Amino acid sequence: MKAKLSERVVKAAEIGSRKYVLFDEDTPGFGLCVYTTGRKGFVLIYRIAGQQKRFTIGVWPTWSVTAARDEAKRLIREIDRGEDPLDTRKAAREAPTVKELAERFIEEHLPKLAKTNASDQKSMLEKLVLPEWKNRKVADITPTDVDRLLTKIAAGRARPSKKKPTQKRRKKLAPPKPTPVRANRAGEMLRKMFNLAMLWKMRTDNPAFGFRRRPEVARDRFLSFEEIERLANALAVDEDQRAASIIRLCMLTGARLGEVRTATFDQFNLDLAIWTKQAAYTKQRRIHRVPISHEAVALIRLRREIVPKGCPFLFPGDVPDQPVGDPKRFWPKMQKVAQIPDVRIHDLRHTFASLLVSGGASLEMIGRLLGHTQIGTTQRYAHLIDAPLRAGVNAVGEMLKPRLRVVGENETSGARSNVA
Repeated sequence: MKAKLSERVVKAAEIGSRKYVLFDEDTPGFGLCVYTTGRKGFVLIYRIAGQQKRFTIGVWPTWSVTAARDEAKRLIREIDRGEDPLDTRKAAREAPTVKELAERFIEEHLPKLAKTNASDQKSMLEKLVLPEWKNRKVADITPTDVDRLLTKIAAGRARPSKKKPTQKRRKKLAPPKPTPVRANRAGEMLRKMFNLAMLWKMRTDNPAFGFRRRPEVARDRFLSFEEIERLANALAVDEDQRAASIIRLCMLTGARLGEVRTATFDQFNLDLAIWTKQAAYTKQRRIHRVPISHEAVALIRLRREIVPKGCPFLFPGDVPDQPVGDPKRFWPKMQKVAQIPDVRIHDLRHTFASLLVSGGASLEMIGRLLGHTQIGTTQRYAHLIDAPLRAGVNAVGEMLKPRLRVVGENETSGARSNVA
């Protein structure tokens, strides 16, 4: 049955006891399928590789006759090129979603990273990325989508206030604070994830490549000698000497808090004053061998006397065979007692580096002691070298500056006669 399909013809098509197709006279294979329920839809019947197939274009009147005919002509062109529209539709339907990509990323890639880094990236995926892209296809994400997401992350989000909530509101929300650094870290994670998506044949390009980085202001907080003394006094009188020793070792070595918490006695050669940090416990995932001071050696010897025999950790936790947890409650108390409210534990690492600089250490030496794998990370301390350099320049100037001498009366009169 054929007819020149138009809106009037489609509307007048009668419902029969069986479904039938009313083919269009102008477009081969294109027709209107009339169902026994009264539903009417546009279809394209075609043959490819010797097999006849039916492709449903859409339902009338959602699809007009003109739009459906244009779509049928487009599909016919694909068929002429040897492409099967049904296979294309099936592939699009079965294409992996961002949720599936994230699950594989978490399962296969994150275990290769340091524990803290892996946990942070998983948190960003679950809290920042998946709520926005969870059900979207991996192949559909564009650079514009990435930029919009990172812009939203950089703007920050409201968080529960630490103040006691009012009776009217169970959780009082603090106003959002800009988080440009968080956006940059999320961008780096997305770039890696979509690189793996290309490797896993989920798409052919990376929409996060070259994402717009937000300016980052590096935190340069160093403790003064007075602040160091106040902190040392606060640590000395506190009852929790396990936590106090953790902070002391951070100050004495410039090591990261996680490296100190998980340190084991077999990492230290106290006779040679060497600390060999194993790759599993370092941020750079490499063995890091550094010298330590006599004060650090004395602290470790003291811990060996205190810790029960057979326990491998310098700072064993309350859970058997586990190191102590993060001193989240101890450090705020030290901030208050030592009057350093804006100082983080990680700033002790910066302070260690600043003291090295003041002692004449080079950037290369600081980088090796802190375990930096890139010189750019150590460059943040470059401006501190100005102080010893300026002292040296002033010393040279002091030696070369002209010496003033007292002019006698005869010299003064002689000078006047010469002038006359």
